[in-house]
Amino acid sequence: MKLSQFRFDLPLNLIAQHPAKKREDARMMVVHRQTGQMENKHFRDILEYFDDKDVFVVNNTKVFPARMYGRKEKTGAKIEVFLLRELNKQNRLWDVIVDPARKIRVGNKLYFGDTEDLVAEVIDNTTSRGRTIRFLFDGTDEEFKQALSNLGETPLPKYIKRKPDEEDRERYQTVYAKHEGAVAAPTAGLHFSIELIKRLEIKGIRFAEITLHTGLGTFRPIEVEDLSKHKMDAEYYRIEDTACAIVNKAKLEGHRICSVGTTTMRALESSFTAEKLLKPSEGWTNTFIHPPYNFSIADSLVTNFHLPKTSLLIMVCAFAGYDLAMEAYKKAIKDKYRFFSYGDAMLVI
Repeated sequence: MKLSQFRFDLPLNLIAQHPAKKREDARMMVVHRQTGQMENKHFRDILEYFDDKDVFVVNNTKVFPARMYGRKEKTGAKIEVFLLRELNKQNRLWDVIVDPARKIRVGNKLYFGDTEDLVAEVIDNTTSRGRTIRFLFDGTDEEFKQALSNLGETPLPKYIKRKPDEEDRERYQTVYAKHEGAVAAPTAGLHFSIELIKRLEIKGIRFAEITLHTGLGTFRPIEVEDLSKHKMDAEYYRIEDTACAIVNKAKLEGHRICSVGTTTMRALESSFTAEKLLKPSEGWTNTFIHPPYNFSIADSLVTNFHLPKTSLLIMVCAFAGYDLAMEAYKKAIKDKYRFFSYGDAMLVI
């Protein structure tokens, strides 16, 4: 398929700037793959669609405060530094994106905080905007982590046109987030509250946790018209024995497996056996799912409404079917669903 087939016009007023007051009060469109039926519900109604022994697979990655603002030595120019991932813990080496990139060269020092609490040195160019930096910090690992946390901001996507606040530290994070390493939230999971999870568990529904650290590649524009030529950024994932046992028992007994989010789906589709069962693994995945595609593990999907021409929308079209998914997006715009990270949900069953 061609990239241009995944274009649609979105009114800017539908881009959610804040989360719903309560997580499970977000709206939810339910899309039935077999019949093409679409229903307008709220996320708390997800209870109606799943039964005893069905399984939700969730991504327990945790977002860290990845966006930092520093000053360049000598000139004092303000620089945005977006932390992507730690390359070497001992040497405090990080892979980052800098803006404006043209001002940042190898050898430059960057100062963070009002009292210049933290200093970094640029040691390599990786891409036009990418750099490797070394933080010059003498304290313990714990103190260094605390310094990054104090100086960093919640990395809200740029289409949220406001400064992050205290509420975002909690709400741009799932209630089951555990393993720090993501620079973007697995947004489908933001709709689950602790209370809703309890109600689902009381009904007999089980939760299996996997980890995939969402990187900025999630938002990177696809620049080739022929989708078969697109290369995804690799993201770290881990699937443990416990999750495999829960998922495979349910699959073998004929129960439903629901992937909460496209990040979860990418991890599941990166680690299955010839019998289409989930297998434990750990590593980096650059799996790009686009139509036509046969899914191996999950038979239902919770997701948000995504940007046009992105790998996320393309995956949803692969799962729901292109015509049905694009029809659902038309309906979402007509019915004024809220879009993107803090927006409403879609359940594809």
